[in-house]
Order: sequence, then C-alpha cells, then structure tokens
Amino acid sequence: MRCKTLTAAAVVLLMTTAGCSTLERVVYRPDINQGNYLVANDVSKIHTGMTQQQVAYTLGTPMMHDPFGSNVWYYVFRQEPGHQPVTQQTLTLTFDSNGVLTNIDNKPQLSSNKR
Repeated sequence: MRCKTLTAAAVVLLMTTAGCSTLERVVYRPDINQGNYLVANDVSKIHTGMTQQQVAYTLGTPMMHDPFGSNVWYYVFRQEPGHQPVTQQTLTLTFDSNGVLTNIDNKPQLSSNKR
C-alpha cells in the first residue's frame, strides 16, 4: 500500500513539473540582440539627398542590401530580452540610380527616449 502511495505521489509530482511552465520565469534566459543597433539621434542625421557613402559613414554598413541591386538598404535590429516579447526595428533606405538617398522608411518610428 505504501509503495502505491509513493508511486502515485511521484507520478503526480512528475506530471506537475513535466511542462516546467510554472518554473519558466525562474530559468535564466539571456537577452539576444541581433542586427544594426540604431538610436533616434543617428537616424535624425540622415536625410534625402545624401549619398550612399555619407549614409554608410553615419549609420555603418546595412544589415541587408536589395538582392536584385544596391538601391535599397535595410538596417534591421531585433531584440529578444529574456522572458519578454521580441521587438524589431527596421529602417529601409531607398537610393536612386546615382546612389542618392530618395526615401527613408523607419518602422516602428524611433522615439528620442529609446537608446
């Protein structure tokens, strides 16, 4: 009888901890940052009419180029802090055929209070 009680208690304990959903917040998860880290101050320095060299000097090299040419640059920053949801910042810069910046698309918009 005692063996059955211990076995039942062990099974119940195993079933309650099997998913570890209650212990998920206790387990350490490192912050994962990937891509081009940009701040609002850096983004505010670029404007239409700049050349590709000027933009690269200001922001650094882009994370991705347009796969069908070099007219679109993508600065992507993806952040996964520990147990919080993933956030992503994408800055898309479009250049004309002469390498002059014609369009800036910043989603979501960087605010001045972010670092």
